[in-house]
Amino acid sequence: MTPPITGKTLIEWGYQPGPWFPRALAVANQARARGESDAEVRKVVDALAPPMVARLRLRELGDLAHRLNIRPEDPEEAANIAAVERHMVELMRVPTVVAGAVMPDACPAGSAPGTIPVGGVIAAKDAIHPGMHSADICCSLAVTMFPPNADPTAILDAGMSLSHFGGGGRPHGAQVRPGEAIVAPFAINPFLRPLASAAVEHFATQGDGNHFFSVGRLASGEIALVTHHGSRKPGAMLYKAGMGVAERFRREISPETPPHNAWIPAETREGQDYWDALQAVRAWTKANHFAIHDRVAEALDLRPLDRFWNEHNFVFRKSDGLYYHAKGATPAWRGFAADDSGLTLIPLNMAEPILIVRGRDAENGLGFAPHGAGRNFSRTAFLRRNSALTEQELVARETKGIDARFFCGTPDLSELPGAYKSAAMVRRQIAEYGLAEIVTTIEPIGCIMAGDWQRNAPWRKGKRGRPRRPPPTDWQR
Repeated sequence: MTPPITGKTLIEWGYQPGPWFPRALAVANQARARGESDAEVRKVVDALAPPMVARLRLRELGDLAHRLNIRPEDPEEAANIAAVERHMVELMRVPTVVAGAVMPDACPAGSAPGTIPVGGVIAAKDAIHPGMHSADICCSLAVTMFPPNADPTAILDAGMSLSHFGGGGRPHGAQVRPGEAIVAPFAINPFLRPLASAAVEHFATQGDGNHFFSVGRLASGEIALVTHHGSRKPGAMLYKAGMGVAERFRREISPETPPHNAWIPAETREGQDYWDALQAVRAWTKANHFAIHDRVAEALDLRPLDRFWNEHNFVFRKSDGLYYHAKGATPAWRGFAADDSGLTLIPLNMAEPILIVRGRDAENGLGFAPHGAGRNFSRTAFLRRNSALTEQELVARETKGIDARFFCGTPDLSELPGAYKSAAMVRRQIAEYGLAEIVTTIEPIGCIMAGDWQRNAPWRKGKRGRPRRPPPTDWQR
C-alpha cells in the first residue's frame, strides 16, 4: 500500500509550509488514491502552492535602470527632480518591476520611500499594483467640439448648474443613472458589487482638487468643452479593496516589499477579477465625462462635432505581456485601447492652452507622455510664497484673461496656475525627449473648478465654534 502524502513529504519535495498545506495534502492524497504518479501529484500541488517569496533587489547589486525624461531648468525644479529620483531608485527594487520612466511633469506623490511619483511609469511582470494607479483610478480628460458659433459663456453657465463639484454625490432626485451596459458589471464582479450604489450616486460628478470643466477655442474655430476627473467614489472604493487584497498577497509572497507597493498576482483569480473591475471602472468614467457633456449640449441645443478622451492613473497591458502602471502619465502609442482615437489631451493649467497631441511611442518613455504640468510646489508652499498678496489680488493675477469660476463660490488658491510647473518648460521637454507631437491647441476662455468647498464646511466648527477634524475625503479626490 502506498503511504499517504504528509506535510513532511511536501517539505522534502521543496514546498514551504503554510496555511495552504491542509488543502494541498487532501488534494494530493486524492490524486495518489486515483493511482497518479508523483510527478502528476506534484502538478496538482503546484497549482495550489503560493508563489515563491520574492525579495527586494539589493542596492549593492546596482539599481535597475529607469529612463529620465526631465531635466531641471531652475533651482526649484532641481530639488523636485531629486526627490522624484529618490523615490524611483527605491521603487525599482520591487521584485515585479522590470522597467520605469519619468515624464517631464514629474513630482513626488507621497513621502513613503518608493511611492510612485506623479509622472511615473512602471512596467511590472505578472502583477497589478493598486498603489501605482492611486485612489483616483482612471483620472482622465474628455473633449467635445461644438460649432464656432457656440457661446462659451453659456457653456460655462450650464456647467455651473449641470455639472457637480465638491464632496459627495448627487442627492436623490438629481441623480443621473448610467446606462445598463455601464452598471451591469457592478452586479457580478466581486470587487464591484459593494460599489453599485456609489456608481449611481456619483455619476455625472467631478470631485475637487485639480479637476475641471474648461471651455476654449481651437485654431479651426470650434469651441471645445474639456473635462478632467476620475472615477470618483467607485474608483476610490475599488482602490481600497485592491490594496487590501494586495496586502494579503504581500504578507505571503513578499513581506519585504513596502505595503504601498504590494501587488496582486495577475494570473490569480483575484488578479483577473481586479483587472476586469478596472476595465468596468474605466467604462464608467468615460461615460461619466460624456454624460456631463451631453447634459450641456442638450440644455443649449448644441450639436457635437467630434469627441475623444484619454486616461492616466491607470494600468495598461501591452503585447509584451507586461502591466504598465501610469501615475499621471498618458498612453502615447496607437491602439492602447479599443477606443483610442490616435489623439490625446494634455492640460497645463487653467490659464494655458490644452495640448492635443499624437503619441510617438517613445521607447525612452515606455510609450507614454506627460498628463499635464505637475507641481513644483506643495499647496502650502505655494500659499506661503504668495502670502503678501490678498486672496483677491492673487486670484486676479493668476486668472487674468480667462473666466475663472469656482463651483462652491470660494477660490482654491492652491490650484491656481502659479502652483504648477512652467507650461513652456513642459512643452519644450515633450519635444526634447520625443514623447509626443503637438497637433493643435485649445486656447483657454474659461474654467470651472470645485474651489475650496471645505473652507466654511459645517464640520470645521464644533458646537462652540472650535475647529474639529473633517470626515475622510479620500474618495472625494
